[in-house]
Amino acid sequence: MRSSWVAGVGETNDRNILLAFDFGLRRLGVATANLATRTATPLTTLDVGRDIPWANLDRVLAEWRPAQLVVGLPEGEGGERIAARVREFVAALHERYRLPVATVDETLTSVEAEAELKAGRRSGFLRRRIGRGRTDRVAACLIAEQWLSGQ
Repeated sequence: MRSSWVAGVGETNDRNILLAFDFGLRRLGVATANLATRTATPLTTLDVGRDIPWANLDRVLAEWRPAQLVVGLPEGEGGERIAARVREFVAALHERYRLPVATVDETLTSVEAEAELKAGRRSGFLRRRIGRGRTDRVAACLIAEQWLSGQ
């Protein structure tokens, strides 16, 4: 059921905003992308806990009013358990927000995100310790970029 707090989100398809998600059992990385400029930016990381943080997602979607959602789906060996949960999340996103939801193979995006952040740290660009939440939102950014490059 769509929350009244985000009523109208699905009607904003003229916007050039995309939200991408790196779904995990503990955290949900979120990134935003601009469909016109084809650029993506890490946005936030939400704690998943026992349930999807729908109230937090409602706020993010109400603020950004995306036209498209993209979710990373592990397609590699050993990802069957998480892939089933990701498919459930994709279906729930579509049902709740009435927006198009695409999936892209996100195999190794977290590893790539971690390597990118470590390189930034070594170069002095990043000064603080790299937390798991930062890795998750950078992985979501890579998912957005992967989807954009396929369009």
